[in-house]
Amino acid sequence: MISVKKILQNKAQMGVCSVRPDHMVIDALNLMADCNIGAVVVMDGEELVGIFSERDYARKGIRQGRKAKSTPVSEVMTPKVFTVTQDMDIYDCMKLFSEKRFRHLPVMDDDKVIGVLSIGDIVSAIMKEQSDHIQYLEQYITNA
Repeated sequence: MISVKKILQNKAQMGVCSVRPDHMVIDALNLMADCNIGAVVVMDGEELVGIFSERDYARKGIRQGRKAKSTPVSEVMTPKVFTVTQDMDIYDCMKLFSEKRFRHLPVMDDDKVIGVLSIGDIVSAIMKEQSDHIQYLEQYITNA
């Protein structure tokens, strides 16, 4: 079983990309483009207060006629954020992704955000685990 901690260790860490609730949406979109990610956490100081994704912008921004340069992130972010901890595993994450229908999970260590996992990170981890397992079995069969 792959832990959240292991996925974070294997993920290229560039830090947690975040914005403040009073940042304009365009700032969040630019940060997401610069970091090549689909969501940023919204932090008020050290406190996680929301998450802002491309989906939020499409559904609560563009579709409702809001302008990225004049709309604060707080107006379009998702304020109720589901999180995971390092000791959870990928199946916990997959269950949340499936049941709650979102694609990004902040990882918490007590009250501190230490990373963000995407559904793509989970899929990649599962594929790697299966590939390693197949390679092990092939070696076992070949050497038997």
